[in-house]
This record gives sequence, structure tokens and C-alpha cells, in this order.
Amino acid sequence: MPEATSATPVHLQLRAAGTGVVLRLSGDELPQILHWGADLGAASDEQLREFAANAEPALDNSVDVPVRISVVPEHAAGWMGAPGLRGHRSGQAWTPQVGHLNHTVQGNTVTSRGVDRNSELELEVEIQLLDSGLLRLRASVTNLGSSDYNLEQLVVALPVSGSAVETMDQAGRWSKERTPQRRPLTVGTHLRENRRGRTGADAATVLLAGEEGFGFGHGEVWGLHVGFSGNHLTYVEHTSAGKTLLGGGELLLPGEIVLKTGSSYSTPWVYACHGVGLDAAARQFHNHLRSRPQHPTTLRPVTLNTWEAVYFDHDLTRILALADKAAELGVERFVLDDGWFRGRRDDTAGLGDWYVDEDVWPQGLQPLTDHLATLGIEFGLWFEPEMINPESDLAREHPDWILQPVGRMPLPARHQQVLNLAIPEAYDYIRDRISELVGRCNIGYIKWDHNRDLVDAGSTATGSAGVHEQTLATYRLLAELKDRHPGLEIESCSSGGARVDLGILEHTDRVWASDCIDPLERQQILRWTAQLLPPELVGSHVGSSHSHTTGRTHDLSFRAATALFGHYGIEWDITLLTAAEQQELAHWIGVYKEHRTLLHQGDVVRVDHPTPEISAHGVIASDRSAALFEFTVLSRPSCWPPVPVRLRGLDPERSYSIRQLGPTPPLGTNNNSPAWMNDGGIRLSGAMLAAAGLAMPPLQPEHSVVVHLEAADHVQAPLADS
Repeated sequence: MPEATSATPVHLQLRAAGTGVVLRLSGDELPQILHWGADLGAASDEQLREFAANAEPALDNSVDVPVRISVVPEHAAGWMGAPGLRGHRSGQAWTPQVGHLNHTVQGNTVTSRGVDRNSELELEVEIQLLDSGLLRLRASVTNLGSSDYNLEQLVVALPVSGSAVETMDQAGRWSKERTPQRRPLTVGTHLRENRRGRTGADAATVLLAGEEGFGFGHGEVWGLHVGFSGNHLTYVEHTSAGKTLLGGGELLLPGEIVLKTGSSYSTPWVYACHGVGLDAAARQFHNHLRSRPQHPTTLRPVTLNTWEAVYFDHDLTRILALADKAAELGVERFVLDDGWFRGRRDDTAGLGDWYVDEDVWPQGLQPLTDHLATLGIEFGLWFEPEMINPESDLAREHPDWILQPVGRMPLPARHQQVLNLAIPEAYDYIRDRISELVGRCNIGYIKWDHNRDLVDAGSTATGSAGVHEQTLATYRLLAELKDRHPGLEIESCSSGGARVDLGILEHTDRVWASDCIDPLERQQILRWTAQLLPPELVGSHVGSSHSHTTGRTHDLSFRAATALFGHYGIEWDITLLTAAEQQELAHWIGVYKEHRTLLHQGDVVRVDHPTPEISAHGVIASDRSAALFEFTVLSRPSCWPPVPVRLRGLDPERSYSIRQLGPTPPLGTNNNSPAWMNDGGIRLSGAMLAAAGLAMPPLQPEHSVVVHLEAADHVQAPLADS
């Protein structure tokens, strides 16, 4: 790359998977993004210079020079919006201006390093365009001075096209996570701050800006996700000068980052997606996650979790009966949930005392693990390592290990406090207790829970706020346990879906999307979790007919079909199944096993249907040879019959056989089922299915049907796991 100077900036083009980025790199300014969006095609240096000239910012009546907005926006450069770097030295060095830039380029990675000699800071920015088309950035600041630098905030930001006029992100609460919310883009800032010490059930997840009316299959969109599991912020800022930025990073509490001489702080990775339609933007996340070396490659096992089957009532005879029934149904992983350790008869005591309860399990867990081994079922165990009950031996012995501000204990939540893993002795204790149990009990899987927010989370070791260090210590603990126990898989659970982000997924193998497995609620939860995660990373279970969290009652066909589009499992006392229920559940498990390769490797498609009471989504094989779709009637539509469901993404030139999977759900009165639901099904071309659609069956409310499509020229390989 030619050397960039203040007089002769260099313009660099990055391209991958249909995404294009054009950067302006100069010797006295941080990198600026001139274009982030659709691939512009190969361009010569001359064409890039002309492109940059066309994108030159105009004067905006603020300062007498064009305002260039870098990926770490600077107030000193004339940017009147939120600055990317904020901090000071006892009130001095409060307005940084980074110069003396050096840029290095390796493939699609650009690293820029510069200094502010007055503030005595070095700032480094890394920009990567990944093979998936996902753009990710991070920044780090180093104190070059002799006095402490109090860092208040360091975030990165990206410009968005002026065609973006609407924003969308997610809200939610416990058992109703990832609820979409949309609003017009107006002058000002839509700021989402999360101070929960964990990602949060109400997290923005992916903050999006897009063209008017954008949907799953149409409208250009840009999105941003902060890959961090502690406090964080995301924002979209629109100015009266017509500039729009998406930004984000870690939210630092007062005093969390005080940089000594020579010390540094790095932001988490901030990920940015782009596409025409929400599905195209989501696919960049999915493809990136699937390309990681640690991404699960084995078939995702059918899992039984004992929580809603037995709760805290652990009885060996009853649990062995569950295991036997699980084996009959084809379950491949058995997870013993909360209640197995000392003093844990309810949620008021025991957290921290990670020893098998001798009263409940007088022979330890070995009778269960031995029995599971004879059944060929993997054993998993529940932990909540970051938490501690005041009513525990550990809390009585080490009250100073509890995160707390000086002079008071934080308010209790779920009868528990937070264990400070940044204290080396506390970290070692938790690591060694888990590691010993994993080795002794041949544990292949951990359900790792985290059931409260971090309120007043101060460190007794430093007297400062402790969320930042707690988050990093959790990452280290997860990584060390995996290093010690190769093949160990870990699920991120946090009051259900309150820790779902790409930071935790660097160290875990799936997430629990929600404690609510009511299929009506899960329709929404799974639909919008897919904006970030592919199905194989999302735990999706069949519960009992009567929902534990909502009190609703649903047919097995609806519960099983909804759960199919994820990492399949059961959370139900299956020893109480009727013969008909056992037969139907075994059938659905067979459907999952037959099609899980498609479900977990294909492209997710969510349908924009004009009738809001109807939902449709599916997965299409990457070679377009097959697909599975679920059609659902959420509630009674005001008009009937609805328009057909258009299925985009199939090969328009190929003919597809179409048939129903699973038993026929209840249909409305005086309605005939469509031809594709009859014996033998029908055949239609991909072009027909995209343009005219597939007839919607007259389902009763809160029911769904699963549709299988297979190209006529596709020869299915023998099933490796049948």
C-alpha cells in the first residue's frame, strides 16, 4: 500500500461476500469509512480517488473545514456528536486528537496506529472485513504519559447511508426475550445502554438502520452488535447535517479503567452487518459463526433437561426412570439441572457449595452416570458458577468474595449475590470444583447459568466497580475449563436468554434462548434470535402440554414443530407420557434426526406475510436441494383465506416435491386442506413458489404444520445418524 500522508491520503477498497468497504487513510487522521454497503466491484486507484472526491464532505456551518468522521469520532475534528474516546488526567487531556498515523494492511484487515502527543495517548484501530461479509472493528488506547489516564468511554462507529430512515432493535424481559421494536430515524440519538452486568433479556441484540419498510426479504439494512457479555452500549445517531452513525462498545462504570503508564484497554469486537433484507444481514452473522474453528461440527444431540420434569425433587429412582424413557425415545444427551449439590432443596441456599449432596445422592452421581453410559447417553450437569447464596458454606467462609461496594451488601436477587471471579482465590476454587466434577463424573456438557443482574457490583479487592473484570474473568474461566477438558461443551444460560452475544459464544457451544418454552412465545423468540444466531446454537425444547411460564395449553404437534428449528430437546416429565404422546414425540425426534444436517447448515429464511396473524419461516439447503418450512397461525385472522405463503430462496429452475411432515394438526371447520397436505403431495417449481406461493392450510389458532420440499433431481445421501 502506498504511504499515506496528510497531503496524499490513500483510498483502500475491501471486498467480501457481496459487501464492499472503502476507507480513507491519511497520515494525520484516524481511518474514515467512505462506503460500507453493497460491493462496488473492482475499482482502480484512480476510480477510488474519484469516488472519494464525490464523497467529500460539504461544509455544514459548524467549522470552516469539511468534517471528517473517523471510526473513533473526534470532537477535535469538528464532529458535534458523541465522541468515540472520552477520558482525562485529573481534568486535563480531555479532548484527544490523534495524528502521526501508521497504517498496515494484511488482506482484508487494516490496522491503524496513531498518537496524540499532547494527551500522551496511543490509539490503535483494527478493521476487518470477514469472509462472511461481516465487518468487525475494535480499538485500543495506551497511556504514554507519566500520570494516570481515567478512561470513561471508548467506542467505534460506522457511517450509514442516507437512505436509512428507520431503526429496529430488540427489547424484552424474562421469558419474553428479543421483542422487536421499530421507529423512524429522527435527529438525535437512539441510545441503548445495558448496565445489568450481563447481556440482558432486554438487549438490543442487533441495532439496525434501514430503508423505509425494510423486511426479511427487502430493503437495504445496516446493523451493529457488540460482542460483549457485560455492560455495553449501542446507538444510532442522526444529525441535522444528514449524517447517520451506528456505534457501540463496552459501557464502563466510573473508575473501572484507570490506565497506568504503559497500560492499555481494548474494546470488545463490534460487528457490523449489511444486506438487502434482514435475512441477508443475519446470514452474515450465521456464516461467520459457522466458519469459526470452534463451531460445533458434530450432529447436535437430542437433549433432555430435567428442570421442568423434576425441579428440585431429586430422587434416583425417578431420575433413572426418566433416563430409561429418554433412551426409548432416542435422546442422546441427559442434563441434570439445579438441585444436585449440598443444601440445594430450593433456590434460597447452596450456590457456591459445589459438592454432590450426600443426603440426596448418597452414592454420588455415579449410579446415574453409569446407567447413562450403559444407555449410550452423554451426561450433562447444571452449574451457576458466578453466583453465591449468602446461605452457603462458601459465603460464610469468604464473605469478601462477594461483589459489593464498600459499606453495604447489594440488594438480593433470587436469594443470591455474585461471586467475584476476579479474586484469584475465588477463581481457583470455582475452576477446581467444576474441573474435578467434570473429570470424575465424565461430564460432556455443562449448562452454565447466571440468574441475576450485577447490581452494586464492587470489588472488595480494589474498592472499584467490578463488572469489567468479572466479565473477563468469566471468559478466562470458560476457556481454561475447555482447555483442561477437550470436547467439553458449554451452554450459556442466564435466566433463560439474558446472555446471548458473540462474546460469550467465543467460549460456549449454544445458548438457552429463553426459560419460556411455550411454543406461542417461542415463535417470536426463535424468529428474532435468528437475527444473530443460526439454529444449531439455540436450545429449543419440547415442554409439557401445560406451560410452566405462561399457563397456556398446546397440542404436542405445535410444541414439537416449533422446537424443531433449533437444537432440539425435551423438558418434560416423559415418564407420564400416554402411548399416543410417546409415539408422536418419538416421531418428531426422528424427523429432527433425519433433517438436522439441513436445519443446522442451511440458510434461514423468514417470510414477510401480509397477514400478521400468520408466521412462516424455514431453512433452505445451501445447494437449494431441499428445505423445511413451518407455517403457523398465531391467532385468528380477521380475513380468511389468507394469501399463499411465498417461499423465496429456492432454485427457480428446479421442481420441488412438497409434502407435510408430522401428523396433521387440527384444521378449521368447513375448510379443505390444500393439495400439498394430501397423500403424495404435489410438485411446483422454485419460481412458482417464489412468485405465487404455497397455499396456507386452514389451521386452528396456535397450531403449525411443517413442510418438506425436495428438488426432483436431488438424491438424498444415506443418513449417517439414523
